[in-house]
Amino acid sequence: MGHLMQTGTPVIEANGARIPLVGLGTFELTGESCARLVEQAIALGYRHIDTAQMYGNEREVGDGVRASKRRNEVTVVTKVQPGNLAPPALERSVKESLARLRLDVIDILLIHWPNKAVPLAETIGAMCKMKREGYTRHIGVSNFNAVLLAEAHALTTEPLVCNQFEAHPFLDVSRAIRATRSYGMAVTAYSPIARGDAPDDAVLARIGAAHGKTAAQVSLRWLVQQQIVVIPRTRRIERLAENLAVFDFQLTDGEMAEISALTKTNRRIVDWQYSPKWD
Repeated sequence: MGHLMQTGTPVIEANGARIPLVGLGTFELTGESCARLVEQAIALGYRHIDTAQMYGNEREVGDGVRASKRRNEVTVVTKVQPGNLAPPALERSVKESLARLRLDVIDILLIHWPNKAVPLAETIGAMCKMKREGYTRHIGVSNFNAVLLAEAHALTTEPLVCNQFEAHPFLDVSRAIRATRSYGMAVTAYSPIARGDAPDDAVLARIGAAHGKTAAQVSLRWLVQQQIVVIPRTRRIERLAENLAVFDFQLTDGEMAEISALTKTNRRIVDWQYSPKWD
């Protein structure tokens, strides 16, 4: 399923979209340092940058993408926050996102979190309209369980290309992965190194040592080897290269199984009022 882009970053193809398997998450990155980090990531070979209305950094992310002089090679993802899911608010907020990013088009636009207060049919209809009118190339969802995915799939008139949710070796999301893939959608994992918990894990560290890699790189490799897109966030320039260096080694079937066994701990990091009933 993975195909090499010219830059050497493998991509996954899903319902017409080509999504680089490693991207930069920008949650909690702000100001000039955010713009610099985005520009640096692209210089190092990142071709996928993830932001959201809720992060309050679309302007800085856009600055970094433009400064890289590689806009046309980079997949920029942003997400509509749950308070903006009624059609008038969604349309207005997407236009505002594009104005803040100062880009020609959003590459992938996601519903960030479901909102029970707004009928999904209305939100999906507005998302499809944004795609038809050229504000975004592709649309998708984030934090959707199997029930919501089925509903979204039945309602949409445009292909849904991905479902972004928390995934790392300490959380069993196998049902969400199966449901997402059943519609030909890509899985994107946020918090793929469990917000920094992965480096403390003895199993990941031991497997990493066998490959000359860090525990965090093993965590990322376990996901990308399953053709799951990862968007690790870092504030540190030196970590950017480390997080990208996961395509020059392969985990054995035994190592993959050993890491998969860790998911039994079911340690979910992100959970709040907009969370669906998790699968």
